[in-house]
Amino acid sequence: MKLVVVIVNYRTPSLALDCLRSVAPEIAAIPGSRAVVVDNASGDGSQETLAAAIERERWSSWASLVQAGRNGGFSFGNNVAVRSVLASAEKPEYVHLLNPDTLVRPGALRELMEFMDRHPEVGIAGSRLESLDAAIHRSAFRFPNLAAEFESALGLGIVSRLLANRIVAPPSRGEAHVTDWICAASMMIRSRVFEDIGLFDEQYFLYCEETDFCLQARHAGWPCWYVPASRVVHLGGQSTGLNDTSTPMPRYWFESRRHYFAKNHGRAYLMLANLAWLTGFSLWRIRQRLQSKPSTVKPRMFSDFIRLSFLADRNGR
Repeated sequence: MKLVVVIVNYRTPSLALDCLRSVAPEIAAIPGSRAVVVDNASGDGSQETLAAAIERERWSSWASLVQAGRNGGFSFGNNVAVRSVLASAEKPEYVHLLNPDTLVRPGALRELMEFMDRHPEVGIAGSRLESLDAAIHRSAFRFPNLAAEFESALGLGIVSRLLANRIVAPPSRGEAHVTDWICAASMMIRSRVFEDIGLFDEQYFLYCEETDFCLQARHAGWPCWYVPASRVVHLGGQSTGLNDTSTPMPRYWFESRRHYFAKNHGRAYLMLANLAWLTGFSLWRIRQRLQSKPSTVKPRMFSDFIRLSFLADRNGR
């Protein structure tokens, strides 16, 4: 077995099916490859819809459907599939995580796989993510840090330029390069990485899980690379609604952020990160009111940040 593609669905069956259609020719072009779709207890008929489509489209020779049993989040859903495929007699050389709200451009999976074949020291590789019109998304990132927390909350051009080498999402580059972490919407992982560091941390419900995983991989000597020759359309935010500025930021975003900093840098660093973000956000709010700018942030962001970042319990749930 060369490659297993893992797709976790939560209440987006039509998107997951479109994703599978885009994956089908990739699977056909890579001998020893298959796909596993995990339904994260959607409860909306997704399981029945996906199962029927796999039969109807005659994909059952290479695609299978697994029921997670509960919605334990992104890490949990991926681990359901990864745990199974790594324990099988035909353990794959690579596992490719793919969001259901993606469409694979021709050759995208092969580009990642062949890059990693040529570079056996690379543990993780990610695609160039783009819109349907080929507009490039930033998908190669730096690890979160204090300066980036301040800059992201402030959103002031001159400060962003001064801190350009610290921001989490730098401008995209056209060539393959090593990076701190890549978006798990399209992430290929060498199976040996799982053997060395384990599966995804299931304390993350959604967000920061791939950041943490890439950090653990780096600690174990497995670098992460961005490979823009692999192109994948990412529709983004289809099952989370995170892009909707009319709704508050979900609790799990705060929990994931808090867990990442506390786990990897300690609680003192977490408090400094909170202060950095709070300072930047307070200055942004002052500037917004002085200049009568319309608000571009989610409702209750300030009060929720205080409540869920400073005052939350130690275990985070």
